[in-house]
Amino acid sequence: MRRIVFTLILIGTLLLSFTISSKNLGKKTSETSELNDLAEKKLLQHVARLKELVSKNPNYNNEIAFFIDMEIMSGKNRFFVYDLKNDKIIDQGLVTQGFGSRIDPAGKLKFSNENNSLCTSLGKYAIGNSYNGQYGKAYKLYGLDSTNNNALSRNIVLHKNIKVPYEEQDKPIGYSFGCPMINDIYYSRIEKRIDDSKRNIVLDIYY
Repeated sequence: MRRIVFTLILIGTLLLSFTISSKNLGKKTSETSELNDLAEKKLLQHVARLKELVSKNPNYNNEIAFFIDMEIMSGKNRFFVYDLKNDKIIDQGLVTQGFGSRIDPAGKLKFSNENNSLCTSLGKYAIGNSYNGQYGKAYKLYGLDSTNNNALSRNIVLHKNIKVPYEEQDKPIGYSFGCPMINDIYYSRIEKRIDDSKRNIVLDIYY
């Protein structure tokens, strides 16, 4: 009899533990989904503004654009290739931030358009011609906003680096001197889209 009672108590304890764990798991999933929803909402706001820009300028590609959400931790995918016609992300990968844009004690990133700041500059960029640089083929970036209009003089370019991880991870990745720097495998896909485009693709970096 005692053995039966003990068994029933044990089963009840396990069921209670499972119920609590399930509730906690559900809560964690909900919080994660909410964060993704906020990031998606912010992305769509920038997509809308960029669509307005490219619709008024025939020099810009109106089918695809690149977006970088600097609020997402650098170990997670935050460089998005976006299909402007079908309104969806069609590729994504990791991208560094400038050494000068490291997280401060308050948990915020610093951005700057100043020379020698080593910071990432926020704003929209027109992706220009390629050239052979320190890391191989790279693309010149032309700042379209007051927050990044020194990009050319600062030598801010889109380039690759084999040291940038390809897979997502739970810690920040390395830094650049202010350039959006991506993994060479991901870069090969980005490179093809840029080279195949007859018009300048616009890159929007936001926070």
